[in-house]
Amino acid sequence: MSILRIENLDLFNKRVLIRLDLNVPMKNGRIISDKRIKLSLPTIKYSLKKGARVILFSHLGRPIEGIYDKKYSLLPIVKYLNKCMKLPVRLIYNYLNKENIFNNFKNEILVLENVRFNIGETKNNNFLSKKYASLCDIFVMDAFATAHRKNSSTYGIINFAKISCIGLLFYSEIKYLSKVLSNPVRPMISIVGGAKISTKFNVLNKLAKISDTLIVGGGISNTFIAIDHNVGKSLYEPSFVKIAKKLRNKYNIPIPVDCRVGKKFSESSLSYTKNVCNINNDEEIMDYGDNTAKLMSNIIIKSKTILWNGPVGVFEFPNFRKGTEIIINAIINSGAFVIAGGGDTISAIELFGVSNKISYISSGGGSFLKFIEGKKLPVISILEKIKYNFK
Repeated sequence: MSILRIENLDLFNKRVLIRLDLNVPMKNGRIISDKRIKLSLPTIKYSLKKGARVILFSHLGRPIEGIYDKKYSLLPIVKYLNKCMKLPVRLIYNYLNKENIFNNFKNEILVLENVRFNIGETKNNNFLSKKYASLCDIFVMDAFATAHRKNSSTYGIINFAKISCIGLLFYSEIKYLSKVLSNPVRPMISIVGGAKISTKFNVLNKLAKISDTLIVGGGISNTFIAIDHNVGKSLYEPSFVKIAKKLRNKYNIPIPVDCRVGKKFSESSLSYTKNVCNINNDEEIMDYGDNTAKLMSNIIIKSKTILWNGPVGVFEFPNFRKGTEIIINAIINSGAFVIAGGGDTISAIELFGVSNKISYISSGGGSFLKFIEGKKLPVISILEKIKYNFK
């Protein structure tokens, strides 16, 4: 993979436009998790250290293009950055018609308001991509989590920017993921949770091939349980039961032996443990049982490499988070090199306060999964094609 990196460039006095993933969870205008912001800081600070004039931009949520909505403003993030940066940080509104600001600013960091307020952003509009490119001397793509999308601020701009490269976070993502997928220290264990096997089938198929053991959880494991047992009103996909059976018969995929069930999908629902062969029609599987958690933990604790995407139960509900907690404890006590990725995975890591015990936490969701599948991400493809002749 031959892509220009930010460390390869002279940034002094250059206008450096950095595409970050600042799409953090918000509630009533307040940041709930600052994980993505913290992951973005190294590239920002590196650029400032090298004398760059820094401009940041990102999306937040899914506003209607062309309509300003305060709920999706980056202002709370700008306020956050002002507390952790030495230079003042200023939010710029309506920046597409204010080129002069970007020619003359210094001794401050500029943040462009939510790119998804701009008409054409998600459709990779060429006019918008050119506008973004005109604001900088160097474009830095550091939003790995959006690298699977052909948006104007992630993909289109690369066609028009004078120089495009990747930032420190983006490079770390592809370096660590490539290492695990191509040359893992064994035994390698993959843990994949989530609601639907259909949305992660390609990932399951790929990881089953390269892992010594593939552990499944959540609604995905319910589909595997349904191969031989009734799963009541549990979330599962009947049309994928035959496919799940083929995977189970071909690869090392241990199936849960017991589970925590409830009568309704609710935070107030009581949980009780049932053997998988005794699930009633009015019961819903929402977590591993103790025996299953112990079975999976015994496998995990012996591993040397772990790739983890998705909790194994409805950890958001206190009565159904024990399975995920036991699995997390096994992961952090294994001594293995651990890569974790996905929004729910990060939420579980933060809930149990173990961020500092995970070797590498990927910022990606969709990009993380597509990279694991072996698909070439559009942003990586276009960056690999660019050839610069620096003197």
